[in-house]
This record gives sequence, structure tokens and C-alpha cells, in this order.
Amino acid sequence: MRIFITVQNKSVPVFSDEKNKKKLNLLKSALESKVVKGRKAIKQCLDSLISIEIVGCEAILHSYNERDSLALSLY
Repeated sequence: MRIFITVQNKSVPVFSDEKNKKKLNLLKSALESKVVKGRKAIKQCLDSLISIEIVGCEAILHSYNERDSLALSLY
């Protein structure tokens, strides 16, 4: 399943095996928090974000540079 969310005025696809509204709400709140309070590595990843993959209770943030990609816990 693919859904689009807006992060820093960019439309980013979110891929997931299941349609779970709770996980999407947790993802949105976590990303909003990281935009404001995140460290340099997280902000750098969010600046070059191309897609997000939800696996279990984690969100894998994929960026243009593979080194900037990281996992974000939703719970």
C-alpha cells in the first residue's frame, strides 16, 4: 500500500504492508517533532527524504544519499 504525506512542503510516499491509521498518525507526529527538535543527522535525512517504509513498529526513512537513511521508532 502506498500513501503520500507532506513533510517540509514535500509530498513523500509512505509504503506499508497494512493500512494502519494509528501508525500513520504516530509517523506524522514523530516527523513533526524531529523537524523542530531533531539533531543534525535527522534534519539532513529529512532534507533529502525520498520515501518512507513502515516495517513493524519502525519507519525507515530513505534519502538520496544512502548514508543519510535511518530508522525511526514509532512507539
